[in-house]
Amino acid sequence: MSKVHALKGKIQNYAWGGSSYIPQLLSIKAEEKPYAEYWLGAHVNAPAILDSENSPLNEFIEGDPKGILGPIIESKFGRLPFLFKVLDVNDMLSIQVHPTKVEAEKGFARENELGIPISAPHRNYKDDNHKPEIMVALSEFWLLHGFLPEAKLKETLADTRELSHLIAVFESGGYKGLYQTVMEESDDTTEKVLRPLIERVLPKYEAGDLVKSSADYWAAKAYKTFCQDGKLDKGIYSIYFFNIVKVNPGEAVFQDAGIPHAYMEGQNMELMANSDNVLRGGLTPKHVDVPELLKHVAFEETHPNIMQGELQADGLERIYKSPAPDFELSKIELKSGEVYEHTSTTSEIIIVLDGEVTMKESKNELDRVRGEAVFIAANAEYEIKATAPAILYKATAP
Repeated sequence: MSKVHALKGKIQNYAWGGSSYIPQLLSIKAEEKPYAEYWLGAHVNAPAILDSENSPLNEFIEGDPKGILGPIIESKFGRLPFLFKVLDVNDMLSIQVHPTKVEAEKGFARENELGIPISAPHRNYKDDNHKPEIMVALSEFWLLHGFLPEAKLKETLADTRELSHLIAVFESGGYKGLYQTVMEESDDTTEKVLRPLIERVLPKYEAGDLVKSSADYWAAKAYKTFCQDGKLDKGIYSIYFFNIVKVNPGEAVFQDAGIPHAYMEGQNMELMANSDNVLRGGLTPKHVDVPELLKHVAFEETHPNIMQGELQADGLERIYKSPAPDFELSKIELKSGEVYEHTSTTSEIIIVLDGEVTMKESKNELDRVRGEAVFIAANAEYEIKATAPAILYKATAP
């Protein structure tokens, strides 16, 4: 039986998604709806399908977890530990913080004891897992990532006259004092502070006079996206508190537990622990539990680490290392005729982002083109030959 299987993922039509990138990648006709994410994994909410077995990936793995995952990953996690995605971010996502593994276990158990349904809109913990994540940009990509360094934060507050009164709050209470003050303030106070700011920057945004490296640009876009009911979203403050990061194609950023962040624009490959635990900090119509959020934010300055990846000895594979034990992301770039050879130690998922390849494992061959993916079980000796110049992304566990 082959250890390499054609894999078909699941599209998620979240409101913030784009209209064309994912349909074009998958060679499907775009309908009048957003295409936000393409999931390639075994998450019970949207498992990918193995073409050869016509079986959901989670059920396929459950049939022989040790053989498919390998004994080490099976004993450590008991399931596929990662979720692989293609994202197309057209509108800004909510500001998010993810809990540690220990805190996720405690929060999940606590909400279960309280009898809060998993699907309840005010539920914080959907499972008992942490959710570190890494992304590699497929286009110019913009995100918020952690608190600005102290000097830069003070400079930003001073340069934004509507927020200059917060310098004293920051000097006396630090990052936590600053963030807690604005997140706990009354809606009336938020209105008084942010309304003049929005009225000042919105005309510049609409005239095309703001650049994307400016917090004013994203504050205006956030207002247009999230404040159509007239109520100002407190997440707008965070745009001025956090690093605005531009990531170029092929560059990566890792988000660990506690780091507040938000994807703002562009396409990326994302690889994360198999979890759906999100504590939101604004820029969303969804539930924001401020007391719970404040327990998990890393109140410290962040110096964004934009990773180039480590090119391997074969000159073909570039691995983006992270401290997460759940996953490892790599990019494989092949010229026409080049061959990538590998033996899997645990399950792998590979998607072709560009070009055409032929995969060989034992006596089996499988042709894959742009947008097509494969699932590879543990202990598979395989090769990938490019029949046209190709770019592939691979998800596995280290």
